[in-house]
Amino acid sequence: MIIDVPEGKDPIGYVWGEMVPGIGVAASNFSLSVYSHSTLGLREFEAARLRIAQLNGCLFCMDWRTERDGAKVEPEFADAVTQWRTTDAFDERTRLAAEYAERYATDHHNLDEEFWNRMFAHYTQVEVVELSMSIGSWLAFGRLNRVLGLDAVCVLPDHSAGR
Repeated sequence: MIIDVPEGKDPIGYVWGEMVPGIGVAASNFSLSVYSHSTLGLREFEAARLRIAQLNGCLFCMDWRTERDGAKVEPEFADAVTQWRTTDAFDERTRLAAEYAERYATDHHNLDEEFWNRMFAHYTQVEVVELSMSIGSWLAFGRLNRVLGLDAVCVLPDHSAGR
């Protein structure tokens, strides 16, 4: 971790809350709302989230599995996300979620008409906006945690409550 955290302080709470309370608390609320208010199916949600985690290299994010109503994706899911182009473990929505996450993070200037035609054949406009906001959150905050070294000490609350 490259940020000096006072002894006895939770690194995440300190960096996200105490260091920059005007920004960090709002960012935390946004991050938590992605989990609390998502209408996307668990598999497409996790495919996009895990692909961003893999690209960011965020240790905590790669280990985290979102739980909804007591369900999580299968243990092999992360490997399938890595191989989203060829895996037979995904339906088209899940595959598109992983593809969109990857392209959003690494090649957003080349999201062309062909891609959008495929995307809108399986997702509504509302779902695309929700997925885009979720991906943006994971990209920004997972990368922040990785760059600052917080990903090795990150412990978040269970986001499945209140679903």
